[in-house]
Amino acid sequence: MWDKMFSVCLPPYSICDTFFGRFRHFLDVIDPSTLFVSEKQLQECIQLLDRFKQGTLPPGVTDAQLWKAQKIKQAIVHPDTGEKVFMPFRMSGFIPFGTPVVVGLLLPNQTLASTIFWQWLNQSHNACVNYCNRNASQPAPFSKFFQGYLGAVSSAVSIAVGLNLLIRRASGFSPTTRLLVQRFIPFPAVASANVCNVVLMRHSELSEGISVLDDSGNTVGTSKIAARHALMETALTRVVLPMPILVLPPLIMTFLEKLPLLQRQRRLILPVHSLVCLAAFGLALPLAISIFPQMSEVLHTGSVSSATERDST
Repeated sequence: MWDKMFSVCLPPYSICDTFFGRFRHFLDVIDPSTLFVSEKQLQECIQLLDRFKQGTLPPGVTDAQLWKAQKIKQAIVHPDTGEKVFMPFRMSGFIPFGTPVVVGLLLPNQTLASTIFWQWLNQSHNACVNYCNRNASQPAPFSKFFQGYLGAVSSAVSIAVGLNLLIRRASGFSPTTRLLVQRFIPFPAVASANVCNVVLMRHSELSEGISVLDDSGNTVGTSKIAARHALMETALTRVVLPMPILVLPPLIMTFLEKLPLLQRQRRLILPVHSLVCLAAFGLALPLAISIFPQMSEVLHTGSVSSATERDST
């Protein structure tokens, strides 16, 4: 997702060349405090950045103020269209608005109907985030996004429902074991759907190639090798991202639910579950999208090194 929004490393000194640097950068990108910026504050930030470009900054403006203005603008305004991104689909809103969906995915004792609903809602939310943060510098048919959405929903629902039915019919599982195993079903369903979404939306790149740049940032052509490299990294990131979000909470809750407090106060289980999911989501998102650099080098025949732009998730 979010290929254009993450295509430029804002911090100085090539901080995004290291994993820790990218991690710090993306912590800024997903900072939920930018959700509370008023329209007046946003316009002030935009005006400040415009005056910086024009060389007419008022005296006393610090670098910290400029970086904060840049952070606020990029969190709210789409870099290609110049329009405000709807709050639930901003990167800064991905965790607070996505956590309730994660909690729903991991609820125990789900029916087939609830399984289908939460998988559909999760993929719908992901699709909206993808579309609202898409690379809009070049026109792309909406049908490509819709095709990816349908593929993601179909694969997620099919795998989740299929695994649920398989586990329910497994005679070798005790009720406790069956409940525990069912809690891990969302992960393979979501991970498979994410990969399906990538393949359906970007399969044309494998045959057409993607743009490659020289050391000066100039486009020197297209490369199918670079496309395959970028697609593999993107797919891997989309498998890694849901792993801690959908695997850690069931493990932690299995332990916490045995505590005397939660045994006595069963009504506390859902709030505690929500906090665990929020913590896992907040940790997993910046870690996953920091694994690979946005611009990668690919060695072509003849030892020519070319930079490729990669979709961050």
